[in-house]
Amino acid sequence: MKLLVLTFALTLAPGLAQAESQVGISKQMPTVTVDTSDGPVEIGRIQDTTNEISGEWARTSRPCPEFCIQPMTPAEGAATIGELELIEMLQDPEAVVVDSRTYDWFKGGTIPGAVSIPYDRIVDELGQLGCEADFDGWDCTTAKRVALFCNGIWCGQSPTAIRNMIQANYPADRISYYRGGMQVWRLLGLTVTGD
Repeated sequence: MKLLVLTFALTLAPGLAQAESQVGISKQMPTVTVDTSDGPVEIGRIQDTTNEISGEWARTSRPCPEFCIQPMTPAEGAATIGELELIEMLQDPEAVVVDSRTYDWFKGGTIPGAVSIPYDRIVDELGQLGCEADFDGWDCTTAKRVALFCNGIWCGQSPTAIRNMIQANYPADRISYYRGGMQVWRLLGLTVTGD
């Protein structure tokens, strides 16, 4: 009798099982739309619950040096954030999310709304982040809130960029580090733009 009632209930409410199995970003946030230079992009998670990462992103071991596990905090005063905080920054028109990887990596797929400023050029590009060039280097009194990321917890590109920014007078308290980077973003099945 119980099996008959359950079968009848599922027949009457086919959308119920589907709604419960939706893969959302959080309980309150199934998806989010962010503005990008190419127009609005909806960030969501891959709905296939059997999906697995593959290729470069599935590799767990890389030679150290150069691919060594990065510290949780790349520099004193900079904040380490997760995916939800990064998504919040992507929605903030006053904040900038920086993909600090080299341009070939950026072109191969990035977080929607991120701008490409390679780690080895970040100090030359501080004008994009609200600083003004002066005779002593950079005046960053009007610097924007920024979040930097690279390939993952083994990638030193964003930590290097963050330390170089601070050395060039960028306020550490306006810098966030998304330590998980592209590897964790992809592991969570979140939307990627690019090739």
